[in-house]
Amino acid sequence: MPDIFGPEAFAAKTGVSRETLARLKAYAGLLEDWNSRHNLVSRGSLEQMWQRHFWDSAQLAPLVPPDAKSLVDLGSGSGFPGIVLAELLRDRVQVTLCEATAKKCAFLQAAADRMGLTVRIENARMEDLPPRMADVVTARACAPLEKLLGYAQNFMGPNSVCLFLKGQNLGSELTEAHKSWKMKLRQIPSLTDPSGVILELGELSRHGRTSSQAPRSGGRQPKGRRR
Repeated sequence: MPDIFGPEAFAAKTGVSRETLARLKAYAGLLEDWNSRHNLVSRGSLEQMWQRHFWDSAQLAPLVPPDAKSLVDLGSGSGFPGIVLAELLRDRVQVTLCEATAKKCAFLQAAADRMGLTVRIENARMEDLPPRMADVVTARACAPLEKLLGYAQNFMGPNSVCLFLKGQNLGSELTEAHKSWKMKLRQIPSLTDPSGVILELGELSRHGRTSSQAPRSGGRQPKGRRR
């Protein structure tokens, strides 16, 4: 089935410039080429990539605070949402892409080079990354929320915000996460998926602990999966 929501529909929804759209098209072409050899994303999702991957990622950009200077994308995979956000926030936000799989890191670097993006790529499991503060932490199809919060906390300061793309299981994930975590959160309906939610949260801490006392991680990072 062809992608009836293509680059022009994406541009209409997001208002990106022709130059930005051209760079994202180059990224899409590179993804199709690499995916034929490396299975970076499911083949079925490529048929709807501009809605399922590009627009899904781009909807986070308006939620990034206007004064944000740094963004860490956890479990970047093939670059959603990290590469898309790096393009949309070009020259404004320094983006770090965290990915445990070497071949995906190689693709992320190739994509950044093709698009003329300056990004930092960390080839490591999330629990092995050195803690440092970022203004924004993002993730998509990365880990259950309870574990994801453990990974994210290593990058959060007092005013940091998390933007997580979540699906229909968010209710049960929140129930589990609230057993261990305190947070201020807002649920925003996804523009691209009726069952999807953007989870915006901050003021994160474990029950009974201050942020500085919290352990470094939420457990071992699961092996990467195609998205």
